Amino acid sequence: MVLAGTRGVPDMGLTSPEFNRNLTPNRKDEPNMATALNQTWNLDTFFEGGSQSPALLTYIENLERQITGLQERAAALAATADEWSTFLADSDVAFKRLNEVGSHVYCLMSQDVRDKQAVILYGRISSLYAASQSVATLVEDRIRNMSDDAWQAILADERIKPLTFALNERRQRAAEKMDTKRELLANDLATDGYHALETLYSTIVGRITIPFEGEEISVGQAHNRFSDPDRAKRQELFTKWEEAWGKESELIAHSLNHLAGFRLNLYKHRGWDSVLKEPLAINRMSRATLDAMWTAVGSAKGKMKQFLDRKAKLLGIPKMAWYDFDAPINTADRKVSYDEAAAFIEEQFRKFSPRMADFARGAFEDRWIEVEDRPHKAPGGYCTSFAESQVSRIFMTFSGDSGGVSTLAHELGHAYHSQVMFDLPYLVQDYAMNVAETASTFAELIVSSAAIHQAKSKEEKISLLANRLGDAVAYLMNIHSRFIFETRFYERRAKGLLSIPELNELMLQAQKEAYLDSLDTYHPLFWASKGHFYATGAPFYNFPYTFGYLFSAGIYARAMEEGPGFESKYVQLLRDTGRMTVEELGHRHLGVDLTRPDFWESGLKVAYGDLEEFLALTAE
Repeated sequence: MVLAGTRGVPDMGLTSPEFNRNLTPNRKDEPNMATALNQTWNLDTFFEGGSQSPALLTYIENLERQITGLQERAAALAATADEWSTFLADSDVAFKRLNEVGSHVYCLMSQDVRDKQAVILYGRISSLYAASQSVATLVEDRIRNMSDDAWQAILADERIKPLTFALNERRQRAAEKMDTKRELLANDLATDGYHALETLYSTIVGRITIPFEGEEISVGQAHNRFSDPDRAKRQELFTKWEEAWGKESELIAHSLNHLAGFRLNLYKHRGWDSVLKEPLAINRMSRATLDAMWTAVGSAKGKMKQFLDRKAKLLGIPKMAWYDFDAPINTADRKVSYDEAAAFIEEQFRKFSPRMADFARGAFEDRWIEVEDRPHKAPGGYCTSFAESQVSRIFMTFSGDSGGVSTLAHELGHAYHSQVMFDLPYLVQDYAMNVAETASTFAELIVSSAAIHQAKSKEEKISLLANRLGDAVAYLMNIHSRFIFETRFYERRAKGLLSIPELNELMLQAQKEAYLDSLDTYHPLFWASKGHFYATGAPFYNFPYTFGYLFSAGIYARAMEEGPGFESKYVQLLRDTGRMTVEELGHRHLGVDLTRPDFWESGLKVAYGDLEEFLALTAE
């Protein structure tokens, strides 16, 4: 979950006392990158013994009692600053612990999809998350029923003032929900209904294997093999890929239909008339900003089609197929080892910020990162934070190509974002996905720009530009197809269940529209193979990626303009992501209006520059 290169950018250290903290993971010894890096992460530092850990079980049991106690206290909160201050401090501790154990168990499930005990534990964690939501609902009830004068008196307390944005946000959202009893009922029912459907999807994906070249491979391994230079192999793999998802499509369609049904019914009882209300609120983003962004994206589609048409020509085919997106244009995309990738990323980060580079080095050496290519891992990649320990973990399968290096940089960007916020109250560490994708994509830009600038040949530069333009296609066309599909799916789902052929047709039409019908083979079962459609914590898990891509491009351009002084501004922007709307972030830190298409169009200049250079280098 990707400009002119970072050449010549001087080191930009953090000088403000507010940021002069150790952002490097704790290590006993001095770093030594000459030593081969371990390709598996260390989870025993949290709870030794995996999913069978006695300490893990004890931790969960204690946390269950702690959250039950918070529920009882929340229901009786008095309108005094002293009581609110104490309650919020205790909640901060409990929710950090919930984040800690939730991240740990999710990592256990990811590293081995056969770990049934981890799945059982995740069920308990899901119940804890539901209980924590009940705490939030009870708090919102107290906030909603408090007089304006009493509320302002509490916010004026110096102990509570740093939480003003987050608490006011909850007061506003509470006013837009059902009464407390019905919200609590909905939370309880969601545990074994709504959220269970996401777990069901994960279970289905975990058992899928794809027979290819004499072995049974996971969907994560299969996805990496779509970069094979042999088109016949990619085509064969895609056929088997579709067959594998098709075999499970009945259960997956059941999950999708009923997950959407739960949302629609909940929204109806809350009096919400748009399925975008919740995702926009979660992303602290207005509909005007979303519309302005998509307007700009629409203006870019023709140029992205130029890239697809040129890539098809270079591959010697009439039109691109879905399985050609990751196909290499030439053999110049050098394979690199994990250790080489780590060293390159650290070097490029250092040109922007020594602290960011030291942070990355520590993450590599302290085994924060799981990259090993092996069976039974979950597909995809992610970064998850451990708020109590103030560290992160990164999950992916390293492919060894430039795309793998970019993904690694991307996830480290997420981890750095979390790291610069760990000292803030947990309530304002809650940044939304759209700005999360800003930090990760910004890190990607640093690394990919350097790779393009340092290309050792014309062919290598072409390959790297093609990879970055492929990212642009993903953010501007693929993500848009997901948004179109999901929008139309919810319109249809409001009238009844959709069959597998209907889902396939909706997906196909969305892809044709988003890609300007520039492909000869599409992926109608994409609705089944993309886990983002099943994330109960993130409805419309699509448009934030495009937001992050374009917003980060604007930030990167600003960094190139301002030089050494920008690094501290960048960190301050990241630190404000949990306590401002995106419109406020844009205005305060960049001086821009996100509700106007011109800002988003300026973010497209990076892709346009790459396209111009790519077309010139590949002209006959």
